[in-house]
Amino acid sequence: MNLQDKINTFPIFGKIAEAARREGVEAYVIGGFVRDLLLKRTSKDIDIVCVGSGIALAERLAASLGPDCHVAIYKNFGTAQIRSGELEIEFVGARKESYRAESRKPIVEDGTLEDDQNRRDFTINALGISLNEADYGELIDPFEGVRDLRMRMLRTPLEPSITFSDDPLRMMRAIRFASQLNFDIEPDTYEAISRMKDRIEIVSMERISDELNKIILSKVPSYGFKLLYQSGLLEKIFPEMIALHGVEIIEGRGHKDNFYHTLQVLDNLSEYSDDLWLRWAAILHDIAKPATKRYDKKAGWTFHNHEEIGARMVPSIFRRMKLPLNEKMRFVKKLVRLHLRPIVLSREEITDSAMRRLLVEAGDDLEALMKLCRADITSKNPEKVKRYLRNFDIVEQRLIELEEKDKLRNFQPVITGEIIMQTFDLKPSREVGLIKESIREAILEGIIANEYEPAYAFMVEEGKKIGLTVKQG
Repeated sequence: MNLQDKINTFPIFGKIAEAARREGVEAYVIGGFVRDLLLKRTSKDIDIVCVGSGIALAERLAASLGPDCHVAIYKNFGTAQIRSGELEIEFVGARKESYRAESRKPIVEDGTLEDDQNRRDFTINALGISLNEADYGELIDPFEGVRDLRMRMLRTPLEPSITFSDDPLRMMRAIRFASQLNFDIEPDTYEAISRMKDRIEIVSMERISDELNKIILSKVPSYGFKLLYQSGLLEKIFPEMIALHGVEIIEGRGHKDNFYHTLQVLDNLSEYSDDLWLRWAAILHDIAKPATKRYDKKAGWTFHNHEEIGARMVPSIFRRMKLPLNEKMRFVKKLVRLHLRPIVLSREEITDSAMRRLLVEAGDDLEALMKLCRADITSKNPEKVKRYLRNFDIVEQRLIELEEKDKLRNFQPVITGEIIMQTFDLKPSREVGLIKESIREAILEGIIANEYEPAYAFMVEEGKKIGLTVKQG
């Protein structure tokens, strides 16, 4: 199927062409949709560039599509957006765009199609298809983007320093596309990223994190992170991760390189899950190892309490990187704090008490935690990996059995603080907390069932031990 035939499978393009003819403007499909069409990748986002007003073109198209078609207009950006079925179509006038040396906001001017293609980040994203009557369906490839697609190569349309100076976020985008598409970055382009890495500092952290998240969600995210590290960009945007890199050796004993271990965990997890926040938990699970690293002559290298300290680091990292501080951050924090627990259980004799505690603390995130723990097995010894994974199977089976028996997921003791206060005629106090904690521990240890009558009787006995009597009447 040639390009014109491919375009004809999308009736919306004929309607856009007719709207452009009536509006008296030239219109082109530009960028990622064209690239993905040639790569035979599915794409639902279409960028239409017209030499004129993109908003006026969108409004004319919407009028032809009927009263149910809604146009979202963004006057500050000179763009408009229309949904047609599953497709999301953005309209913009051809423009020039550049940054001042110190500015995070681009200077935008009206331009020609050539200007618009010149401002594109990479040759493979500067490809266009004409929607004009004279040459409808013809490919416009001023920078040999098709050749670069065949070579699986990312290259800037203009001299790289010009492209990256105009918009430094393009350095992150280069690495993001390389990671998503499994492309190489052309040597001069990559050298310019390394040379101009300081320029990323003028870009907002929200935009940087958006690109970083897309790298994290790629099929082999370690590829993107290695490019970020080698180019020097990672040090600028994520210094805590850089601190994981390297091996220290004392008395001939070294620890593993926690940077590359983390990348292996992230890649392993990609086989289990495409959840962004679970992948963030993989990135941050050992983030406190540099802060907790100690050498002991007997034990060797230790990282005591790195899971707790790492969990405490999560909110500040999310805050700085402009990531959400809601339940997503709390999910990552919980998994960082708990990531060693199933591993410890898989190595030791498994007690029901320890299992109950894990069930209670993990709650609905238990499956995600177990995926992280499986990904955390990065030994080069295949027999060792098999042994650990078999032990995890045992842990998971025991957890399932206990959950079915004790119903501890999202556990809350049946005896509340209010019941304790009413029973002993108490106000909020230390005694209430002591009794409540005793009941909780007794349930988790399997001493009593989490049912009202045995828990109430236990509460009365615990009250007697500290001199309390049941309120009469």
